[in-house]
Amino acid sequence: MQKNMVFVEYQAVYEGPKRVKGYVDLSHVRPSPSPELSRCFKAGDSVDAYWENGWRKGVVRDILENSKYVVGFHGNGAKEEETEIEQCNLRLHREWDDGCWVPPLIKLTESSKEKDDKSRKVKVKIVFGKRQANAKFQKDDEVEVTSDGEGFNGSWFSAVVVEYIGNDKYLVEYPTLKTEDGMPLREEAKAHHIRPCPPELSCAASFRLHEVVDAWYNDGWWVGVISRVLTGSKYAVYFSLTNEELEFDHSNLRHHQDWHNGKWIIASGEKSGQLVTNSNKLLHKMSVEEKRLQENFQKE
Repeated sequence: MQKNMVFVEYQAVYEGPKRVKGYVDLSHVRPSPSPELSRCFKAGDSVDAYWENGWRKGVVRDILENSKYVVGFHGNGAKEEETEIEQCNLRLHREWDDGCWVPPLIKLTESSKEKDDKSRKVKVKIVFGKRQANAKFQKDDEVEVTSDGEGFNGSWFSAVVVEYIGNDKYLVEYPTLKTEDGMPLREEAKAHHIRPCPPELSCAASFRLHEVVDAWYNDGWWVGVISRVLTGSKYAVYFSLTNEELEFDHSNLRHHQDWHNGKWIIASGEKSGQLVTNSNKLLHKMSVEEKRLQENFQKE
């Protein structure tokens, strides 16, 4: 539609929930180089690293274990930034010059191609052999996601799978978590941090003392244990990770289930005992509205 311009859609750049589209000068467009999955790199190699949703030019600074490399990136006159990159997210840096790659791509002979294909098959078998059954998700699957981040251990947040982005990672969208612009939050999540949504169990008439439950709090489900049964269908729930006890209505609790080897398992009494350990000495007591409960203690 416009001279020397092409209309493109970016695969990993989003504006809200939609991928970014727009016109780009033809001189700024080139083919994607063929992947070289079996290539190894040495210190000083000029490479392209897939980082922050795009390919960025850098230099290999060090070789680590488990097929990882330290790659340095030069900013705009700023100090060089270094980060760890896995081998599968690296490629030799090449320039597209007058319809050719410089340096040229290596054309495999039949024997070397057959050898390369065999090595790739072995790699695929190793990678998938380590994956658990719950690590395979499709676009639009409703899931729950946890995190190793400080302050989020023991919590699960509802999400929808947007797409698989490779390297055992997914792009997920949280319907209950919003950005500063009011849009649903999107982020990358590792496969082992994702599980299907647990099946709905018959609603319990009441929960028992020391029973492991999930409590709906701060837009997510947090695992805890019933530490006290209160009046008016209310319960005090103890969270061992923060050593806190919060008050919840019956409607904001559910039976706790664990996803293990592709099956849902209802929490056992043994786990209840582990979670309730040391719960006799609570550091904080507050209601779900973050109002502190008044509690009087007497000398033994």
